[in-house]
Amino acid sequence: MVDKRILELILTDQRVEIEGRKEEYLCRRAEERLVDLTSTQAQVVIGVRRSGKSTLCYQALQQSGTRYAYVDFDDERLVRLEADQLNDILEILYKIYGDFNCLFLDEIQNIEGWHLFVNRMLRQKMRVVVTGSNAKLLSGELATHLSGRSKEVSLFPFSFMEYCKMKQVDTTTMTTKCEAFRRAAFDEYMYQGGFPELMVNKDHKSYVKNLVDNILTRDIEQRYKIQYKAAFKLLAQHLLNISPAIVAPHELANTFHLKTEHTVRNYTNYLKQAYLLLGIQKYSQKSKVRLTGEKVYTVDVAMMDQRENAFSGENLGHRLETIVAIHLIRKCKMEGCDVYYLKERSGECDFLVCKGSRVVQAIQVSYDISAEKTRKREINGLLLASKHTGCDNLLLLTDHESETVQEFGHQIKIQPVYEWSIELGV
Repeated sequence: MVDKRILELILTDQRVEIEGRKEEYLCRRAEERLVDLTSTQAQVVIGVRRSGKSTLCYQALQQSGTRYAYVDFDDERLVRLEADQLNDILEILYKIYGDFNCLFLDEIQNIEGWHLFVNRMLRQKMRVVVTGSNAKLLSGELATHLSGRSKEVSLFPFSFMEYCKMKQVDTTTMTTKCEAFRRAAFDEYMYQGGFPELMVNKDHKSYVKNLVDNILTRDIEQRYKIQYKAAFKLLAQHLLNISPAIVAPHELANTFHLKTEHTVRNYTNYLKQAYLLLGIQKYSQKSKVRLTGEKVYTVDVAMMDQRENAFSGENLGHRLETIVAIHLIRKCKMEGCDVYYLKERSGECDFLVCKGSRVVQAIQVSYDISAEKTRKREINGLLLASKHTGCDNLLLLTDHESETVQEFGHQIKIQPVYEWSIELGV
C-alpha cells in the first residue's frame, strides 16, 4: 500500500515531467495515426522497453487536444501499489488535473488486476490509452477481460527515416551532398540502431546491457516465475548473439541442459512477448509447416553486439537483414500484411510479404553482391520464390548497389537498403 499523500506527490511530479515534454523536439511516428482517441476501445500501445511508446501516446493526445490525466506505473515509488488503490489514483488525478475524459496509463502491466480497473473506466465512457512491454500480459488479459474492447498498436525503435528526422538529415533532396549525408547516417544507424535514448547516451554498451537485463528480469523472470534462471539468461543471450537464426528447440535444450524442448519453446516465446526477439515463420500453404522452424531476429541491431560476451562483431550482412526484417514487420503490422521466409532444398529467399494468401513481394538481402557467386545465389533465391508463389515483384536489397536487371524473363530491382527504407514510409 502507498499512502495517499505520497501518491499525490508522485502523480504531481509525473504531471510536471510530462508537461515538460512540450519543450522537447520529438519525432512524429507513423503509428500515431493508429491511436484512435475517439474510440470506445482501450488504445493499447505495446513494444520493447524504451522504444518511445509514452512519447507516441503523448504526441497523439497533444495533437487531438484531448483532456487527459497521466500515470506512469514504472515509477519505482509505486512498486508497492496494489490494484485496490487504483480508485485512489483516480481520485487524486481529478484533484490534480481537474475534469478529464481520457486516462493515459503508462506500463500498466506492473499492477496485478489492472484490467478490471480499465474495464470499469471503459464502462463509464472514459477514453483509455495504455502502454506496456509484454504482449501476453497485455493482449492476453485484454482479450480475456475486455471482450474485444481494445485495439493494439505495436511500436518499434526508430526506423532509419525517423533516425534521420532526429538527426535532421535531409531525406528528400537529390544532391550529392544530401545523398552523402544519408549514406553516412545509415552507416551510423547500422551500428547504433534505433533506440531513441542512444542518440544522446554515449555509453551504448552500458545502456543496452541494462536494458536487456531489465527486460529479462522484470518483464520475464518475475512475471513468469522462471525456474531455471541461469539457463534462461544464457539461452536469451545466445539467441541474441546468433540472430538471425532458425530456432532449433532440440539442439537448444541439449546445449543448455534443459529437460524438454517445450521449455525452450516457452522461453523463446517469453522473449518474443517482451519484444526482445521478433519471429518470422516459414512460408507454406500448410499451417502445420508454418508452425515449425521459426526464424528470430533481435528487435534492434544495437542488441546484436552492445552487450557483455557478445561476439557478433560487425557481421554487416546480418545487420542489414535484421534492419530489413524490423522495417518489414513494422510496415506489415500497420497494413495488415504478413512476413515469411522461404526455405527449400534448392534454395531460400529471405522475405515473402503476403496479403492474405497472396505473395505480393519477394525480397532478398545481401550486403555485397560484387562477387558473381553471391550475386547469382541471391538472384536464384528470388527466382525460386517466384516459381513457388507466382510473385513477380522481386527486390534485391544491398548496401549500396542500384540497378534493374532481367533474369530468365523476370525483372529484378536492386536497391540500397537506406533508399528502400525511406521509400517504405515508416
